[in-house]
Amino acid sequence: MDNRIQEILDILQEECAEVIQNISKCRRFGLDNEYLKGSGTQREQLAKEIGDVLAMIELLKEHGVVTQTELDLAKRNKFVKLHQWSNIYD
Repeated sequence: MDNRIQEILDILQEECAEVIQNISKCRRFGLDNEYLKGSGTQREQLAKEIGDVLAMIELLKEHGVVTQTELDLAKRNKFVKLHQWSNIYD
């Protein structure tokens, strides 16, 4: 595996962990709570962390690791599963 791709994957993994951590804080403190003064609300932090993940996904596309077509198909499949197995759309 190319060193650049390895680095992108490493950073993506770290960013995903930061999203997970922020989701915990959103659930614990509330979306509109400002956990650390001056850092913005948990909602704003969540948007930042998700943006970081999206940036790394863009780099994976640029380096030919995944395609937009593959991602769109995976996303459509996930929506189908959510309709079937979750309460989100009730």
